[in-house]
Amino acid sequence: MAEVNGISSIDQKNVYSIKSAKSTGTANRDFSSYLEETKSLDEIFEQAAKKYNVPVNLLKAIGKAESDFDVNAVSRCGAQGVMQLMPATAAELGVKDSFDAEQNIMGGTKYIADLLKKYDGDTSLALAAYNAGMNNVKKYGGIPPFEETQNYVVKVTNYMRQGVDAGDAVVTKTVAPITTPRIGGIYYATMPTLTTPIDDASNSIDDIFSELDYMKLLDMFLEDQNEEDKENKSKSYGVTT
Repeated sequence: MAEVNGISSIDQKNVYSIKSAKSTGTANRDFSSYLEETKSLDEIFEQAAKKYNVPVNLLKAIGKAESDFDVNAVSRCGAQGVMQLMPATAAELGVKDSFDAEQNIMGGTKYIADLLKKYDGDTSLALAAYNAGMNNVKKYGGIPPFEETQNYVVKVTNYMRQGVDAGDAVVTKTVAPITTPRIGGIYYATMPTLTTPIDDASNSIDDIFSELDYMKLLDMFLEDQNEEDKENKSKSYGVTT
């Protein structure tokens, strides 16, 4: 996996928490099946705000106004997810799955961040463009005279001032399976890379694997080794299986 005094980075992107077989009641499942991502929407909003330097209250206000934090929401015009991205806009933002809460929120945040830059930090104009499009803001020289857009700007602004959150909303999804390439009879778990050193207390190996997961991996290794030993003994005695 990693040496304490050697390689100190294992890619951990997409790993938020690991549920053990004991807690899930799936002791006989493959080791890779224990990996699942779990994040609260509030946590995703916080990360997006930090990444794109946008007030988190603004992001949550948009999420509240757009979909009431419904990750599966679809509008009558086809906008999708928490921040109601249109498919074409999502594609331009690099969002492959608008119903993936993290992709959606990150994409929506990048979009509103770009709009804020375009309008020199004018939140009202940025919100108007988010709702009605930049062409309409340009056409009317400000917030378009559309009742929906004008109400939208007021609604989001009020939510932002009041402060809203997604409550207990948590998103969970399965991570790509761990692969265990074999080198000289030994299995090495292939993991994504930690952005911080492995000896960082907040990102230690113990935070990634539970004790039960270690035992599961060890059992898989020993089982395969036993099968190999049997096969080698059979060959040495001229026995075929």
